[in-house]
Amino acid sequence: MSTPRIDMLQGSLWNKILAFSLPLILTGIFEQLFNAADTLILGRFASAAAMAAVGNNTPLVGLIVYLFLGLSLGANVLIAQALGAGNLRAASRTVHTAIVLAFATGIAVALLGQFVTVPVMDWLGVPPDVLPLTTIYFRLFLLGMPFLCLYNFISAILRSRGDTRTPFYALFEASLLNILLDLLFVAVFGWGTAGAAIATDLSLLVCAAKLLRALLRESGILRLDPRLLRACFSPAVLRRILAIGLPSALQGMMFDIANLVLQAAINSLGEKVMAASAAAFTVEIILYYGVFALNQTCTTFIGQNYGARNLQRCRRIGALCLAFAVGVALFNGAFALLTMHTIFSHISSDPEVVLLAETRIECVVAFSFLCAIGDTLSAALRGYGSSVIPAVIAFFTICGSRLAWVFLFFPAHHTFRDLLLCYPLSWVLAAAFLGIYYRTYLRHLRA
Repeated sequence: MSTPRIDMLQGSLWNKILAFSLPLILTGIFEQLFNAADTLILGRFASAAAMAAVGNNTPLVGLIVYLFLGLSLGANVLIAQALGAGNLRAASRTVHTAIVLAFATGIAVALLGQFVTVPVMDWLGVPPDVLPLTTIYFRLFLLGMPFLCLYNFISAILRSRGDTRTPFYALFEASLLNILLDLLFVAVFGWGTAGAAIATDLSLLVCAAKLLRALLRESGILRLDPRLLRACFSPAVLRRILAIGLPSALQGMMFDIANLVLQAAINSLGEKVMAASAAAFTVEIILYYGVFALNQTCTTFIGQNYGARNLQRCRRIGALCLAFAVGVALFNGAFALLTMHTIFSHISSDPEVVLLAETRIECVVAFSFLCAIGDTLSAALRGYGSSVIPAVIAFFTICGSRLAWVFLFFPAHHTFRDLLLCYPLSWVLAAAFLGIYYRTYLRHLRA
């Protein structure tokens, strides 16, 4: 199979960073359309309760996605470093080990999730009128986890050698399929949240199958050969993937655990706040994928150049990606503020829901440039192979501050706006401490 690849080790950087990032941005947007389609179509053709049910699942789905993304990032960094160093045998061994890990992780999450669904929903304090719909959606959604995990790992493998287009094409087709199936199952058959979850699972299956076929047909060193899965599986490589990927996964999951606590606080404010928050988060996460794509780009580019021991180029990559990420986040904030009323008026016909959704945009998206700073610094550090310290910093600054805000401040200021202020506060703390560590780490590399 012949696919465009980007040479990360030589030539100008800014244009290659943008060329690498653009398919990732589009991939992220279409990936989010899986959940966005569920929210929008349920809101239009089902009920506010069904829409709120998907919103309650958003932090749980995010928790799983962060696990898969973090673990797959470990494979991405190792393969990129191996390619940069010219160690093709290590790259091939990492590919086969990563695929085994992807299958095992996806199946484990699908099975374990079935047992914890009810206790988690109880802990979130999901209202009784929304609880059955929320539970049905999440349990059916879990059936697609092996496909979602496989998709994330194969995408990471292809990214490591400069191919971001193949995952985008696969996800684009699957996203269109998901929208069509959502309309069929929800609007025509009237299956509600169950139909939305089944549509997502079938679309994930198609997406994973397309990427698996692409990897099987790969002509280079990253080709997957099923006959070599047992022979090339390496416990040592698995430990290295986990050493980089697990802290990254935990960092993202801690971020989402704090959001689970926030979701419980949101639930205490009523069904309209729940629906508004779900709608605003859908827009919020789509806009954020520009920053997320630049983070993935930063990790991969630094990984390859660090493998080639070109430290000066690594530092230039970090600076460029940081500048691009902050610029994109500032643009997103301005765009959201200018268009939010029109967007949310199409999502919901309830003026109160629209007003509450706009509140989240004003308190969160408008300040997302602060989040971009911390996330890009973390991404750069992962490219060098440092994942533990950024995860620890995220735990105390993001998770810790948000939990403290919910339990100490929110009870006395029980409004949606006051609750949302914990987002910019946590981002300021994370950016400050990660900035200090990043500068220290770079000085160490120069030594």
